[in-house]
Amino acid sequence: MTAQDVIKKFNLSPLPEEGGYFRVTYRASGSIPASALPDLGGDRQYSSCIYYLITPEQFSGLHAVKSAEIFHFYAGDPVQMVQINANGELHTCVLGSDLEKDHSPQVVVQPNVWQGTKLLSGGAWALLGCTVSPGFEYEDFINGTFDELSKTFPQHKELIREYTHM
Repeated sequence: MTAQDVIKKFNLSPLPEEGGYFRVTYRASGSIPASALPDLGGDRQYSSCIYYLITPEQFSGLHAVKSAEIFHFYAGDPVQMVQINANGELHTCVLGSDLEKDHSPQVVVQPNVWQGTKLLSGGAWALLGCTVSPGFEYEDFINGTFDELSKTFPQHKELIREYTHM
């Protein structure tokens, strides 16, 4: 199966700014009131979920989201996720299905942590899921640029270059 086969099978669309392909699969019917979410500036659904596919050309560029995200590996080739927190600490993990190689089938990204995901060298595609709670809204997405992030985290300049869309 190719990336195009998966895109067609799950009716995925290009994901603006971040890169990759996606489709919303779930949005909770209930919501959390804005008064309980002072950092988000409005009501949010309890949670939301998407299918998310990346290819060598369409990877997840560095970005931050104001809600917690849980990524799940479903199919394809393993990916490396990088996370940079506000203190500049770098965390990396490989999402995949080979537990003997220490792949993780799931990883949590805390709110406001910079993150990006790319296929490991030689990979063709990976299908992931991402569950967000409180639910995702585009106004909670912050796209990272090379100039901005390399000034904030100069110790990670080369990694930032690799994980940003230039």
